[in-house]
Amino acid sequence: MRAVGLFSGIGGLELGIARAGVDTEMLCESWQPAASTLRRHFAAPVVGDIRQLGSLPEVDVVTAGFPCTDLSQVGRTAGIGGEASGLIREVFRLIARIPPKWLVLENVPNMLSLHGGAPMRALTTWFDDHGWNWAYRIVDSQHFGVRQRRRRVFVVASRTEDPRGVLFADDAPPTVASRVHSAYGFSWTEGNRGLGWGPGVTPTLKGGSSVGIASPPGVWVKDAEPGLSIVRPTIEAGERLQGFRAGWTRHVEREGVRWKLVGNAVTVPVAAWIGRRLIEPGTPLELSLEASMSSSLPSAASCTGGLRQDWLVSERPLVMSNVPSLSSTLVRHGSRALSHGATSGFTSRLKRSTLRHDPEFMIALESHLAATS
Repeated sequence: MRAVGLFSGIGGLELGIARAGVDTEMLCESWQPAASTLRRHFAAPVVGDIRQLGSLPEVDVVTAGFPCTDLSQVGRTAGIGGEASGLIREVFRLIARIPPKWLVLENVPNMLSLHGGAPMRALTTWFDDHGWNWAYRIVDSQHFGVRQRRRRVFVVASRTEDPRGVLFADDAPPTVASRVHSAYGFSWTEGNRGLGWGPGVTPTLKGGSSVGIASPPGVWVKDAEPGLSIVRPTIEAGERLQGFRAGWTRHVEREGVRWKLVGNAVTVPVAAWIGRRLIEPGTPLELSLEASMSSSLPSAASCTGGLRQDWLVSERPLVMSNVPSLSSTLVRHGSRALSHGATSGFTSRLKRSTLRHDPEFMIALESHLAATS
């Protein structure tokens, strides 16, 4: 199978489907640090502004992790018509001219609820109007062998194939998670309305600020000594938390820019799962219902041959084994003590809030402050 990657970033989607056996023949990325990363790791040519593309080569797969800037809860929330996220129209322009066998889109789950679900409805309406079958599903990266909680919605569409065999052929049974973990992730930039608390996982890696100020997550390593128990992952650990090899963005000088590149990426093993199913679709599970008449959108749905269905699937398609723990990931790829100032600000906000938290966590924060003063 051959593919074209649009809005490629640092190549998470393309690297993942390559591991499944899909070769990318062209990549499109306009941000220079991301484009330079692609040129270092892929043999395919990298082109710039998607608006300048006249057409795409004939390929089997087109992937597009299009901008979430106007769709994210922490973004501009302008919606699918926003300046950045509205570039999805360029994808539609290109695939209308030379349709691929498969189209794969990725974005934030907020597009299912923002403005009453208008962003997702805009996508599915285009597919319906142009005779495409479509399916979408929210999945969480923490179920794919990385220690990061990252919920994303994937859309698979085709004019000739059944996308239900890609997104709805796999679903793992629920498990009772252990309550004992050696490390807990949290967002040290929060503390007023939320913690981003993650038993054994970090919260979602973020792109950081528009001026390249890094915003990695915090991690409480329970058994570490004071001064080393409240840490932040190194960028190399962050790359591993997205499924890239450590050092994937090493050529980029500014750490804040590297965090933005990694935080904006698609998690590689999630893309690999989709790539395997593009090559070999499975039999859809018996977990569908007739489409609800409710105005709210389900977390998974499809329309094939005019039949609309909601799907009672989880965000965990696969069962992964022998996954390294969060603490072992930090030991292998590095962490740094969270600064006294960052810890102090977070601790003050947490104390003033009404958020529930582990009393041991507060003790660890106080000990870290004393050790780093």
